Amino acid sequence: MSQLEGIKNKLSSLRLEADTAQAQTEELKGKVKTLEQENLAKENEIKSLQHRNQLLETNVEKLEEDVKKSKHEIGEIGQQGTHNEALQRRLQILEEEAEESDRNTREVNEKLRQTDVKAGHFERKVQALEASRDQWEEKYEEMAKKYNHVKKELEDFQVEIGNI
Repeated sequence: MSQLEGIKNKLSSLRLEADTAQAQTEELKGKVKTLEQENLAKENEIKSLQHRNQLLETNVEKLEEDVKKSKHEIGEIGQQGTHNEALQRRLQILEEEAEESDRNTREVNEKLRQTDVKAGHFERKVQALEASRDQWEEKYEEMAKKYNHVKKELEDFQVEIGNI
């Protein structure tokens, strides 16, 4: 009778472990889904920043062309004082805008780099979680096999006891 109780205890223990493994699997699946959603959001942010970067680079090129045109106009105008001063102010404004655009471009590039680093980190994290999930699934399958084997042994034992 104590052997039967021992088997029952083992079965109970196995069920508890199986339930725990299932709960952990569900939790890990939830974490994987969350990380995938975060990864998708980061990818969208990257695309947005890349688009913004392209717009800023186009703007910088336009501003640089404007700066070149303004310098050329200043050279041609020569001695016209008021007009020359206006062009110089315009040139200064354009140069400041170009510097601002350049700073913005550097900031966007830095954000892109940081986002790429974060995306890589989350990809590694997802891979680690998937590997962990796979291990838990393997453990669960092993436990299910052990459970079925023990169950079969118990049934065989019960048949033997019934025959006695």
